[in-house]
Amino acid sequence: MRANFRMQRLFIEAPLGADARHEVTPEQFNYLANVLRMDEGSDVLVFNGRDGEWRAKITFPSRKKIQLHAVEQTRPQPPTPGLHYLFAPLKVGRLDYLVQKAVEMGAGLLQPVMTQHVQGKITNLDRLQANVVEAAEQCGILSVPEVVAPKRLSDLLDSWPTERRIIFCDEGDEGQNPLPILSRIEETQLALLVGPEGGFSEEERQRLRALPFVTAIPLGPRILRADTAAVAALAVIQAAIGDWR
Repeated sequence: MRANFRMQRLFIEAPLGADARHEVTPEQFNYLANVLRMDEGSDVLVFNGRDGEWRAKITFPSRKKIQLHAVEQTRPQPPTPGLHYLFAPLKVGRLDYLVQKAVEMGAGLLQPVMTQHVQGKITNLDRLQANVVEAAEQCGILSVPEVVAPKRLSDLLDSWPTERRIIFCDEGDEGQNPLPILSRIEETQLALLVGPEGGFSEEERQRLRALPFVTAIPLGPRILRADTAAVAALAVIQAAIGDWR
């Protein structure tokens, strides 16, 4: 069932169910009451990433408080997308964009990876998670991906569950077309690895290519920025072997 984009959507942490009531945060109060100027009895859609989506009515128990009263479920909770997104951090503004687009493209988990040539860094996981929530609110997504703590690439590979295949975008690959390579992948548990703007080091490339649970793909004849490569790779994976089929 597709999302209803005519109604305002709001993420909350509290459990949801028939007749559930939840007081919004001060930030959400300001947004609903002062920015959107919503009145008593107005409807919003709420979700928490666990209990599906619900239509809720706004009530004002006081002048400075809004309570949401869940009336009916509008969409059931779908399973969490199985595609994990592994990425080398970028500078802050572009990192926010990258995280939002990964959520829109169906990533189920976001894993920052520290590579040898990485230029950005993760200083605030809460900021990234807030970007995830904002993207989910705007795009009708109910399964809210988790942003996990950064790991060094070498440590990640040492402890990787081999039943989940890593697809890594290799800027040094001599080919141009990723589709024939993707069509040969049989695993259903997948992860996409996109490197930093400086690319993977030769040592990293050689190690990745030697691992039996890793598949390297090219991304066409042009050199792409890291954030562009992320969107392009997520799109081609979803179209070829993901949930666009």
